[in-house]
Amino acid sequence: MSSITAEAGDEPRVSRAGLFGWMLFDWAAQPFFTVVITFIFGPYFVSRLADDPVHGQAMWGYTITISGFIIAILSPVLGSIADATGTRKPWIAFFAVIKIASLAALWFAVPGSPLLYPFICIILASIAAEFSIVFNDSMMPRLVSESQIGRISNIAWGLGYLGGMIVLIAVVTLLAGSPESGKTILGMDPLFGLDPATGADARVTGPISAVWYLLFILPTFLFTPDAQRVSVPAAVAVRSGLAELGRTIGELRERSGILRFLVARMIFQDGVNGLLALGGTFAAGMFAWQTVELGVYGIILNVVAIGGCLYASRLDARLGSKMIVTASLICLTIATLGIVSTGPGFTLFGLLQLPTADTGGLFGTAAEKAYIVFGLLVGIAFGPVQASSRSYLARSVSADEAGRYFGLYALSGRATSFLAPASVATITLATGSARIGMMALVAFLAVGLLILLRTPYPANRAAG
Repeated sequence: MSSITAEAGDEPRVSRAGLFGWMLFDWAAQPFFTVVITFIFGPYFVSRLADDPVHGQAMWGYTITISGFIIAILSPVLGSIADATGTRKPWIAFFAVIKIASLAALWFAVPGSPLLYPFICIILASIAAEFSIVFNDSMMPRLVSESQIGRISNIAWGLGYLGGMIVLIAVVTLLAGSPESGKTILGMDPLFGLDPATGADARVTGPISAVWYLLFILPTFLFTPDAQRVSVPAAVAVRSGLAELGRTIGELRERSGILRFLVARMIFQDGVNGLLALGGTFAAGMFAWQTVELGVYGIILNVVAIGGCLYASRLDARLGSKMIVTASLICLTIATLGIVSTGPGFTLFGLLQLPTADTGGLFGTAAEKAYIVFGLLVGIAFGPVQASSRSYLARSVSADEAGRYFGLYALSGRATSFLAPASVATITLATGSARIGMMALVAFLAVGLLILLRTPYPANRAAG
């Protein structure tokens, strides 16, 4: 097996098995975001654990807010510590333990139990998941040549959506029973005797995602080379990491392109995170979708997302990461406007009236079908906007400084991450309208896009 060449001037390279092991991290991690956060457990939290959907969406928004605030504070520090100690895998393993335990514990979040219990579990799992991503992403510049970064990043992200979709399909077809009939969409009894009346079909997504993550991060540990370990005491590593973080922040005054990119991402990623975390819960409250409807909707979006990532992997190499991110943000802004403009009997804020008759079956009303059409635009764009943002930064920094800059990258994705869900939650509570609350996401996407348009590419290139 070939190893990473870290010498100055050498092209980063790794064996095929090592590269595939790194790419499988996204495959392993994605079911948590797809199945737990967005499409199954999140809507279950809002519609069944909470007293009413408006209160549930507000509480779910604050759950994402708290975890995002903690992630924002600590991510750049951990990235700098990783550069000081060299290795990434021990950190990934440490946070894997927290994530797996927290997800497994979601099984006990039965209807009628205090919201504080799943509230804490989701916060811990989210923090551990995002910290692991910092260390995994910072490995990329050592594994992939600059010309291939965008392609590999998008393919890995597409693999993640495929993994999330497989788990989602399994839940919808084999585990999630209809509240009326108790049967799955295939007309069979749910496996393991899961009772939809107790929320078992939603609660089981926690343990399933935990087991999936445990199994599929193993190739990363077995085959993907890590950076050389620097033997330093923990206290020294912390001090060195903090000092390195201070120097990195100071460098940003001379690296204005990277600073502008991080500010743009800080704003637009806040909107993306809010859309992913709250889009499913919004549909659950608006159309009373249950696990089956939400699961099928998620499958549709993931199929489109995989195609979007694969196509973007080619376009990124041809057009550059900035073009992919820009086009994706335009698409997401249009999609979000479409989603919030749609309700029972209308779309486009009432400019287009729709029949209210329910034809039966899944998504039986015209408004639900319109919602899905706008959702397809989200599916096309939300993979490439994140994968190409990752490659945008990877093309703008060296391998030796990747840890600290990807720590700042995580910070930029989380520094204000409490603002979008908090804005949605607060506006929802103040107005009593989930639709008006969701409108806040449009502002984050649009402002981030405007700043990105004035950012050089790569970001370490002088403006103009």
